[in-house]
Amino acid sequence: MNELITPPTLRPVRGTARCAVAALALAAVAWTVRALWQIRLAASGMPASGPPDQGDGRHRPLNALENGYHLVNALGAVAALLCAITFLAWLWRVRDNAHALSGQPPRHAWPWVYAGWLVPIANLWIPRAIVVDIHRASAPGERLPRAVNWWWGLWLVGVLGEVGLGATDKVIARAYQHVLPLLVGDAAALGAALTGILVVRALTAAQQRPRPTAPPRQAATPPR
Repeated sequence: MNELITPPTLRPVRGTARCAVAALALAAVAWTVRALWQIRLAASGMPASGPPDQGDGRHRPLNALENGYHLVNALGAVAALLCAITFLAWLWRVRDNAHALSGQPPRHAWPWVYAGWLVPIANLWIPRAIVVDIHRASAPGERLPRAVNWWWGLWLVGVLGEVGLGATDKVIARAYQHVLPLLVGDAAALGAALTGILVVRALTAAQQRPRPTAPPRQAATPPR
């Protein structure tokens, strides 16, 4: 009787990959608009009434440009949340497929798929390590795509640039006075979103390649 090695059953990832790519593109647009609005704030200069946050819990009425930035920032937060949800949904599926392809349990337990982004210190390296492990299992022997390192480096710059920004009114005050650090952080977040698209496409393509099957083994011929 002929025996064939059955290729592993993989979860479909094309749909979740498309959703992740669309969400990353939306986040890139949101960060671009945010950066442009910060440039507008810097160009307009600080109003004579001072920053929106006057200190001691006092806030002056916002002008139209500042109200617009609040709206832009809120929409950007929604885009970032949507991006996180779709990216993690895709990451979960390709992680499961990598397990099926390699036959080896993932190096990081499943809670780290989520906690790896939130736990201090660990969030500096675990998400990238999960992506690297997925690529190794999906395309053994192949070089890691450069987009992975670019994506992770830009992501870290963007995250570190957000540290200490505080409420939106404080960001507006910084845009009036020191806009360059804000623009660097936004540019890094924009670059992370764009290179993240390349990462999603590369790992998805690696898992959709046809898998070779072993040739059939001939049944032993009894001696005559």
